[in-house]
Amino acid sequence: MAYKFKEEYNIEVTDGLQENYKNILEGIGEDISREGIENTPERAAKAMQFLTQGYKMDAETILKKAMFKESYDEMVVVKDIELYSLCEHHMLPFFGKAHIAYIPNGHIVGLSKLPRVVDVFARRLQVQERLTHDILECINNTLKPKGVAVVIEAVHMCMMMRGVQKQNSATTTSGFRGQFEKIETRNEFLKLISSDLK
Repeated sequence: MAYKFKEEYNIEVTDGLQENYKNILEGIGEDISREGIENTPERAAKAMQFLTQGYKMDAETILKKAMFKESYDEMVVVKDIELYSLCEHHMLPFFGKAHIAYIPNGHIVGLSKLPRVVDVFARRLQVQERLTHDILECINNTLKPKGVAVVIEAVHMCMMMRGVQKQNSATTTSGFRGQFEKIETRNEFLKLISSDLK
């Protein structure tokens, strides 16, 4: 059977956003009737809904549906999780990688759920600092592990395309709870992901 990709959008939301995008395009001097632009308001309206779908998702529910009792109590690391988000200040993209570790305390979680948690919070208007905190607190509060660590490294188009226009800058944020607040545990985690950090 051939793969079929289908996206569903709220018609009322799409119509409202579409009108707003028409106004924006006209406001910057674009001819909204020309061939390359005439369907842009609808496409942009659908794209914005996709890029902000995290508002309609619950990260804790995602984790709880994939928690399993397990006696394993060593560090679990999922690194190089791609993330794409929009900064809330200019609505321009920022993107990069997230690295997550936790030390189980009676429960483990399906590994694919950690990237899904990243997506839930990234698919909202964000700042990188809050994104790091949201991911960290969700995992800590839901799994209640012995410790959790999150490091995000990202580049921001609002710094590269406008403003200071610095093309080679990257921003790193981190958060640690529980056992990861101990320097030896934190260093073990940072060593495991160090090949990915610049």
